[in-house]
Amino acid sequence: RIFKAASQAIRDFNMIEEGDKIMVAVSGGKDSWVMLHVLWELRKRAPIDFEIVAVNLDQGYAGYETHIIENYLTQMGVPYHMAEKDIAGICEEKITDGTTWCSLCSRLRRGSLYGLAEELKCNKIALGHHQDDMIETLLLNSFFIGTLASMSPKLKADDGKNVVIRPLIYVLESEIRDYTRQIGFPVVCCQCPLMCGETVHGDYKRRRIKQLIRQL
Repeated sequence: RIFKAASQAIRDFNMIEEGDKIMVAVSGGKDSWVMLHVLWELRKRAPIDFEIVAVNLDQGYAGYETHIIENYLTQMGVPYHMAEKDIAGICEEKITDGTTWCSLCSRLRRGSLYGLAEELKCNKIALGHHQDDMIETLLLNSFFIGTLASMSPKLKADDGKNVVIRPLIYVLESEIRDYTRQIGFPVVCCQCPLMCGETVHGDYKRRRIKQLIRQL
């Protein structure tokens, strides 16, 4: 089901073309592992030639176990690049009024990925957003911004140089969760204190939307 849905999304939005070099953002979370696995397997049977390089970005949070991610990428035989940027330190310095720094962290991470794609000569960046993310974003924009818009399956990046693709847009989070358990991917927490602590504080609005969808 996951492979069929991802293949359909790739065809529907012409996400992958002959000669593409795709940077697959691998955080160590379940979504990025499933996306990498799907693209790596599809590449073997695809009627076109394209390259994949997995990229992991260490954002500077203490305890982030990059060695687990690197070991598994080596085991898979996937070309990879490990990068570092002290996003945690920048956020701590800039955000001083007690508010969450999710928005700033997201912008810094996105900018870092754009720079890495250029450095590695990749023309596309694959992100692991799934169908639940698309639905939540639609409702977030409707309720809090007043627009009917969601994530784009394929779009030109902010820097005007890269193309962002989301191959899992037809895949449910529950399917990703089940497949992760089935394969046994080594899920690694980003160690952000807002998202991975005992009491999760980050992205409060998105958590409200998740709760609303469960209730509906």
